[in-house]
Amino acid sequence: MSQPDRDHDIVVYGATGFVGVLVAQYLAAHAPKGTNIALAGRSGAKLAAVRDRLGVDWPIVVADASDTVALNRLAVSTRVVVTTVGPYVRYGEHLVHSCAAAGTDYVDLTGEVVFARRSIDANDELARRTGARIVHSCGFDSIPSDLGVHVLYDAVIADGAGELADTSMVVTGLRGAASGGTIDSIRSQLDVVNDDRVLRRMAASPYSLTPDRAAEPDLGRQSDMATVRGDVVDPSLRGTLAPFFMASYNTRVVRRSNALRGWAYGRSFRYRELMSAGTSALSPVVANGIKAGIGALFVGLTLPPTRFVLDRVLPKPGQGPSERIRSAGHYTFDFFATTAKGERYRARVRQKGDPGYAATAVLLGESALTLTADRDELPPSAGGVLTPATALGDPLVTRLRAAGVEISAHRA
Repeated sequence: MSQPDRDHDIVVYGATGFVGVLVAQYLAAHAPKGTNIALAGRSGAKLAAVRDRLGVDWPIVVADASDTVALNRLAVSTRVVVTTVGPYVRYGEHLVHSCAAAGTDYVDLTGEVVFARRSIDANDELARRTGARIVHSCGFDSIPSDLGVHVLYDAVIADGAGELADTSMVVTGLRGAASGGTIDSIRSQLDVVNDDRVLRRMAASPYSLTPDRAAEPDLGRQSDMATVRGDVVDPSLRGTLAPFFMASYNTRVVRRSNALRGWAYGRSFRYRELMSAGTSALSPVVANGIKAGIGALFVGLTLPPTRFVLDRVLPKPGQGPSERIRSAGHYTFDFFATTAKGERYRARVRQKGDPGYAATAVLLGESALTLTADRDELPPSAGGVLTPATALGDPLVTRLRAAGVEISAHRA
């Protein structure tokens, strides 16, 4: 469905927050000439200060996350909304619904299973009717994971090597600071699920974001907290692999992409995410230490005494590292897959910049630009609550490669 004429091409909502400013800066430097961009948030004065700092003459849109009337006006004024306002389970539901109703494309940075599930249930059918592409998780969570498997699948299909079967993503390089927004999202989601047994069970399911759980294949237990010998994943890997901090969200996004494509990756497609703990004799100790640390953080944020301490030492929302630290960050995701025919394939997604800040600004900014500048090249879709791979696919891969992100796949 084509969008009617709008006042803006892109509205950056949350443009006064730390990541919101970075996204606005990226768009100011990289959006094609003539792209109409507006800054939005709840404070006109703070938005004006950001605009002055950027040296642009973009319009300002004032809208509080709880003001549904203002959010409806915002949604109908633009072709695409980019929002960095989280935790999304607390502040995001009204805006995404406004966009779905208005036929407005939408991208965000959520890594919250509960929010994404609620959005699917509330907005998928509506967005299909209006043609809105609602695309959650367009930052470090979960574009590298989703597009890494996407290019793997393309390479396997091009070679006629069968469907994907056992597929693992291994974080082989990572340097960056923990995002205060990410910590706050984890905190908010834990608050929600701890009070609701049904939500807790849903969030723990490997298929919590699937369109139809009953249609999913039964592939047995798929743990996000396992430690695994490297050579079990691929003969080239040494040492022990630890759980990856965001596996419990990213894996669900990738499985949703498979389901939305009619299980094109494969009915026996099993996907997990891990991280390298080194190759020394101590790697099993390190891997189990990482596993214990992740568990301790989640437990600590649910218990009042430890949460009191953690709330004072963990990064706060709206805070972030210096430009020097952001520039020094990087990540490398390596993917290892075996096809149904027994062929081995590898893929890599690698990017410079702090994953949660500098790198995420590129990923989110290019996602928005894909929806505006490359709309005619997007995968055919009647709208809906989609994933980066199913909504943006190859056009986003092309854009990210041009922006310096390595995305590759080949037969091993």
